[in-house]
Amino acid sequence: MKIATGLLLVCMIVLMQYPLWFGKGSWLEIMEMHEQIVTLHETNQQLQNRNTVLEAEVNNLKKGLDAIEELARSELGMIRKNELFFHVVEYEKK
Repeated sequence: MKIATGLLLVCMIVLMQYPLWFGKGSWLEIMEMHEQIVTLHETNQQLQNRNTVLEAEVNNLKKGLDAIEELARSELGMIRKNELFFHVVEYEKK
């Protein structure tokens, strides 16, 4: 009788612990969600940094003509009147 009661008690404890470890909202699920949260925070920080840089560039383009001129020169290859443009081509030695 004592063995049966002990086994019953052990089975009850195991059945009560199962949802805690493997059920919905279990410790394992919470740990996975915590890892996802950390990853999302890192991604958000990177995106926020990128947005800050882009916002600064937009403000610079709105306020300063130097930034517009620099972009026009670097991306569009524009030059001013009476300026000379030199295009240097480097050849690879074989």
